[in-house]
Amino acid sequence: MRPPLLNLLKAQSGPFTAELVQSPGAFGLGRVPSKLAPAGIAKSICGYCSTGCSLQAHLGPDGEAINLSADPAYPVNRGMACPKGWEALTPLSAPDRVTTPLLRNPATGALEPVSWELALETMVSRFKAIQREAGPAALSFLSTGQIAMEEMALLGALAKFGMGMVDVDSNTRQCMATAHVAYRESFGFDAPPFTYDDFEQSDALVFVGANPCIAHPILWQRVMANVRNPEIVVVDPRRTETAMAATLHVPLRPKSDLVLLYGLARAVLEAGAVDADFVAHHTRGYPEFSAFVQSFTPEHVLAETGLDREVLIRLVSIVTSGKRISFWWTMGVNQGHESTRTAQAIINLALMTGNIGRPGTGANSITGQCNAMGSRLFGNATSLLGGYDFADESDRAHVASVLGIDPALIPDRKSIAYDQILESVERRQIRGLWIVATNTAHTWVDLNRFRSLREKLDFLVVQDLYATTETARMADLVLPAAGWGEKDGVLINSERRLGVIRKVRRAPGLALSDFAIFRLVADAWGCGNQFLGWSCPEAAFDLLRELSRDQPCDFTGITSYAQLESRGGIQWPWTEADEAALQAGQCPNATERRLFEDGRFFTDDGRARFLFEEPRPMPEPPDEAYPFLLLTGRGSSAQWHTGTRTNKSEVLRRLAPRTLYAEIHPDDATRLGLHSGDTVSVVSRRGTANAFVLVTATVQPGQVFLPMHFPDVNQLTLRCFDPYSRQPSYKACAVRIEAMARGPGGKT
Repeated sequence: MRPPLLNLLKAQSGPFTAELVQSPGAFGLGRVPSKLAPAGIAKSICGYCSTGCSLQAHLGPDGEAINLSADPAYPVNRGMACPKGWEALTPLSAPDRVTTPLLRNPATGALEPVSWELALETMVSRFKAIQREAGPAALSFLSTGQIAMEEMALLGALAKFGMGMVDVDSNTRQCMATAHVAYRESFGFDAPPFTYDDFEQSDALVFVGANPCIAHPILWQRVMANVRNPEIVVVDPRRTETAMAATLHVPLRPKSDLVLLYGLARAVLEAGAVDADFVAHHTRGYPEFSAFVQSFTPEHVLAETGLDREVLIRLVSIVTSGKRISFWWTMGVNQGHESTRTAQAIINLALMTGNIGRPGTGANSITGQCNAMGSRLFGNATSLLGGYDFADESDRAHVASVLGIDPALIPDRKSIAYDQILESVERRQIRGLWIVATNTAHTWVDLNRFRSLREKLDFLVVQDLYATTETARMADLVLPAAGWGEKDGVLINSERRLGVIRKVRRAPGLALSDFAIFRLVADAWGCGNQFLGWSCPEAAFDLLRELSRDQPCDFTGITSYAQLESRGGIQWPWTEADEAALQAGQCPNATERRLFEDGRFFTDDGRARFLFEEPRPMPEPPDEAYPFLLLTGRGSSAQWHTGTRTNKSEVLRRLAPRTLYAEIHPDDATRLGLHSGDTVSVVSRRGTANAFVLVTATVQPGQVFLPMHFPDVNQLTLRCFDPYSRQPSYKACAVRIEAMARGPGGKT
């Protein structure tokens, strides 16, 4: 007979839930004292963006964090933090934290508190009933880039090897799938080559579709620390904060960047700026690529991009200068209809100019979420844990041997993508869905369609800190999760640096870490014996370390969380041989390391690939009915994604607009009779969003910009996906603007 979980959860001192760990019993769970440090300082990597800043948690007499400061010794942020980092503790104390499981009452339609025991029994019985009727593949999960690597790995392993799910995905599909695919195809593995020191070592930094001033402000501070008087180029339709600070803004037409990049490649050829020795010895496909780009003449590029000739000439002179050039991109590239080939066009420029593997160079994708890299390596969706191949029998056997499970439990194909999972929901092939630490009902494209899909599901489970998110309000069952600062684990940042997050507060009420919840689900499902080795996050880390062995991401030289903390994080790869060399005093630099210094890539022949394709037209250009082009992006360094956490902080709310605004060019505003402060409806073929007007020349005529942090924005966006990465194209679709009301002092 199962021990009553409620008794286990109540067997504690104070109002906080202790972590549950492995011990004998039908649920395989027992209670251990919560591991909080004594009064003093504990260090923890920030849980917002991928920069991976270290924060110092100042602990009170009871061992709980009472304040935060930036870690002056950490090699990433060097004592700096953005507003989100300074306020990272505040969301943990929000009054709307969900502190007990909530189950929807079919009679009243309300979410009502229930015990963990009833919550787990209900989830398991409903999900198993779905599988009995429709098969194992009728269940799926959609996860996140926000939880720890060990939690992501346990969820992926539990779902596929224990619960029989086939198709699962994470919301890193919305931000980093393009970079993952582009690197894997070009380099042989998902391997961002850079270290943050490259921001300070470049003679020229070219940012394509990136706004680090807002999206990654600490990385922008690293750019500002560059003493080489670098050229800073921003390729972006909008005059962003980064573009305002640049030495050259390249305001091309939206989604014409692929044409521009191919034109730059042709210009490199024409200028004789190709690193012929590097290309000959370290790449494949260059002759075909050099022939392909011949049609991208300056006239063709100018016609397609709308750039002034002088801007193009100056850009070409920078790219062909022969100096250290680093190319950087983020969502402006990744979230497009031909995003993979655009990212690879950036990679091609770095390859043909030899700007890779040396200080101040690289084709460098800046990651979005704090642990999107951990998700890419260990999410167990499109790649088997550790970057292995689901379709390879020997890979499946190896992973099974490390985990101590039957290889027959591992699927022989990778998961379909996020959009395809939702299409399967629409077709009623997937009927049960588990959404973990993400807010799909806010973030997905063509949002009204997603919201209608809810009616196709038999049972929806949402696991989060709050029951007030748009997605949690749709759930049949809400599981209360601990947040950053309430659990331990590892995050991997943009430069491949593994860093530790630490538990510096107790989760409120009956909330548990995601890791503990996954263990509970495993035992309730009846597959807990498969996960005996996953007793705690650091034990899980040991398994993942072994799975990394001999992979490009090998981090077998990292043996403990304490080692990561004492070293200021460690970038992969860090093998046992690397650690031995360091201990012997033979390793020159263990802090800042870049990939491909030897010119060898992770392909079968060690050569990088030139990959390219004819550009395709924008899926939904403006027309007479919808004459404006919608741009979306980050609005403020004080806002994070859907505001689930940042909106809990009054400090952060004061630093950012509280209502949706639309940036409109002065020419368009004059023509439409609009003024700053007026209210308009921005309308697409899919939905409507109301916003106040901000008249500004940051956007070009015929364009309108909306920040992504507000829930109505994705009612407008287009359901269109890159064919290779399956990443949504959030950045460009056709809209019209309808006046609603005058601003303060005006007339309605």
